[in-house]
Amino acid sequence: MDIKVTEHKRVMVVEVHGRIDSSTAAEFDQAVMDLIEQGKKNLVLDLSDVEFLSSAGLRTMVSGRKAVQPSGAIKLAGPSQRVKDTLEIAGLDVLFESYADRESAVGSY
Repeated sequence: MDIKVTEHKRVMVVEVHGRIDSSTAAEFDQAVMDLIEQGKKNLVLDLSDVEFLSSAGLRTMVSGRKAVQPSGAIKLAGPSQRVKDTLEIAGLDVLFESYADRESAVGSY
């Protein structure tokens, strides 16, 4: 798994490539929670190149969502079909606004 964080005017984009599974979820969690601890409340998770999303990755997303509310949000950019399916099966798809691409997600803030 590879994570790249970029800053836009009011938004931090966390771009993830590869698998978010039991062996990589801690790294994903650290990247997201570090941003939140730094006071970054508007996050876009670019999951367009994520092949697999485990329950540990879902836990990070839900915990992060709770931590940034009510003043911020976590939005998804171009989630892969596998990520969409995982969110839907877990019943979490309703918790995250999803956009077709990164530009749309960033622009929604």
